[in-house]
Amino acid sequence: MGAIWDVRTVMDREQYDRDGYCVLPGIYREAEIAELAEAARVLWGEAQHHPRTFRHGNVLFRIDPDPSVGRSLRFVQWAARVSDVCARWRIEPRLLEIVRALLGDDLKQIVNQMSWKPAGVSNGHAYHQDSRFRRPRSAYRDLGGCYVQTMIAIDRHAPQNGCLVVFPGSHRLGELALDPGGAVLGGRDDLAELAAVGIDPAAAVALELEPGDVALWSPYLVHGSGSNASRDDRRAYLNSYVSAGAADRGEWALRDGIPCELGAPVLVDYDALFDRPEPHYVDDPTLAAAGG
Repeated sequence: MGAIWDVRTVMDREQYDRDGYCVLPGIYREAEIAELAEAARVLWGEAQHHPRTFRHGNVLFRIDPDPSVGRSLRFVQWAARVSDVCARWRIEPRLLEIVRALLGDDLKQIVNQMSWKPAGVSNGHAYHQDSRFRRPRSAYRDLGGCYVQTMIAIDRHAPQNGCLVVFPGSHRLGELALDPGGAVLGGRDDLAELAAVGIDPAAAVALELEPGDVALWSPYLVHGSGSNASRDDRRAYLNSYVSAGAADRGEWALRDGIPCELGAPVLVDYDALFDRPEPHYVDDPTLAAAGG
């Protein structure tokens, strides 16, 4: 798979290594993002059939009660297994070229998630590192150097609708104990806790994105997001990848530089995949959520 454009013209690798994140503006055009927005609309409609969180194999519709808007869909994990559009976009050539520049020609995918922050929703994401969800830890090696989270903005992301907030350079502190027993989605932000592990709360940076922008960040970057006080949804499509040789879990996304479509489900986050693959409802506030 040859490069279709020079990734170096859109990605500042030095900034990514220094700060633990970067934003690549305007990777996708309006018409392209409209396709993802339509896929999100269809998934939202499907979620309306479920009274609470629903699982079928690796696919998870996370539906939470919210103090402001009531029952609300927050994300669909492995949306690529129920949406042909999402399946194509998990291995979209420009996205894979960006990740390939960081991690090489053999990639497994750990997160595939369509994410919502609906208009008016109160529950955001408490400050956390994505590394807390990579379990069992024995299945991952050199997480900091071999893993990256990507997020494609479908809507405008701004402070008023709960955009991602990051702490530049926090990835260099390694894995931190940030309220490890608490939930991330709807969890609390403890600024004193940040200060105790060497993070200045005043150093927070809001990642303002336009539709079609792509954000990347390290699994050790401390980040979170607030409520959506606007009248507009804030949607995003998240995909995380790992160097295949550094992970025992994950769906193949790129093998010898060739994109890989999904095959039979494999172990990623859902440990009971082969014991309970059938459709069922779950109530687990600690379920993993990528990003913010």
